[in-house]
Amino acid sequence: MDKLEEIFRMQDALNKRIGVNLPPPSDEEKAKWILNYTRAMQQETAELIDSVPWKWWAKYQKFDEQNAKVEVVDLFHFLVSLAQTLGMTPDDVYQAYVKKNAVNHQRQESGYVKKDEADSKHI
Repeated sequence: MDKLEEIFRMQDALNKRIGVNLPPPSDEEKAKWILNYTRAMQQETAELIDSVPWKWWAKYQKFDEQNAKVEVVDLFHFLVSLAQTLGMTPDDVYQAYVKKNAVNHQRQESGYVKKDEADSKHI
């Protein structure tokens, strides 16, 4: 089992422990959990922002790298749950990442002068 598969397995066990079975059985439940996880990710992102001295006018702030790392892992917990909500496996995530990464490189090579969602339809 590779590391991404292990992360997905561990997240599934944690979700089940708190009473969440993914993927949800209906589109209504799926939409609910997508919102739950994206809202949680917004909060974790805010907590990550608070780990860096973003108040340029305040001199008392310090960069808390350790907390920043913890917040990134918290984000990853919710991101994996979001993937599981959509029925994605570790292999699905990997394959989609590889394809989207290629699209992003192609966009950079072409100068990415116009938005074209069609270039990601195959993912």
